[in-house]
Amino acid sequence: MLNVTEADSGGYSERKIRRSHILKDLFYFSFALPAIAYVFILAIVPAGSAILFSFFKYDTHTLTLSNYYALPGIGIYGAIVDTAVVSIGALLIQLFFALFLASLMMKPFKGNKLFSLLVIIPFGVSTVVSAYVFSLIFQAFGGFANGFVMLFKPLFLALGLKGIATHGIDWFANKWSSLGVVMFSDFWKNTPLIALILYGGMSSLSPSMYEAAAVDGAGPLRRFFYITLPNIAPLMAVALIIRGVSEFNIFALPLVIIGYSPKLLNTLIYEYYPLAITRPWAYSASVVLLVIIMAFAAIVLYLGGAPKNGQ
Repeated sequence: MLNVTEADSGGYSERKIRRSHILKDLFYFSFALPAIAYVFILAIVPAGSAILFSFFKYDTHTLTLSNYYALPGIGIYGAIVDTAVVSIGALLIQLFFALFLASLMMKPFKGNKLFSLLVIIPFGVSTVVSAYVFSLIFQAFGGFANGFVMLFKPLFLALGLKGIATHGIDWFANKWSSLGVVMFSDFWKNTPLIALILYGGMSSLSPSMYEAAAVDGAGPLRRFFYITLPNIAPLMAVALIIRGVSEFNIFALPLVIIGYSPKLLNTLIYEYYPLAITRPWAYSASVVLLVIIMAFAAIVLYLGGAPKNGQ
């Protein structure tokens, strides 16, 4: 009889402990509910709706793939190429200069705090404001960029480039120079974010690793490539995903600077969304953009951010 009572008592204690753990887990989970609701309402539901509507005709509301078949006719391939050029090009430039800026911020020189403050300022400028400013800088006639070019007028004359020496450069004369202006504008605005993330990673590295490598004869470049880069690779992956998603979703900057020519994916979507007859095309293009972003994030995580087995 005693054994039965002890068994019942032990079972009751286990159930009580299990219930306590469940309640504690539910309590902690309740703190995550607002974030989960935010992601579900403002990300999953709109994305799911766009995917669903991309398969419906605008008039009969019947399932169809015709919206996707129409995409080549509205320039989807060119928009994908142009978006990839701007996004990947801007990311590479931002990553290179962010590494340089983060390394400078790590140096204990006079005025370091002021330099760090100046690095952050571009990120705080409104995207529309910075786009308008750069549209003025790169004006074909009278822009600040051409004012700088005119400083080298004798050199251009010596090279036989009389057109540039006389009238300057029309920065929007062709697609590639227009995309270059967008890339440069985006690089100026968003490099500080990557620089701050990388600076945080570099600050967490132990100085003893660098000291030991220096004692072994490793120079600055070898220490950078064999100590700094491998240790901040996960943070670089995070920075690339954050900025990469924003880059592929770039909208306000090119819309203000170059308008709809050349078209990027988001300006293409925005152009065809207002009319009900073309709105399904916009939904289909947005699905293509979503797939590209997910593929990009998966590649970055695989190469630099995802933990490897056994590590």
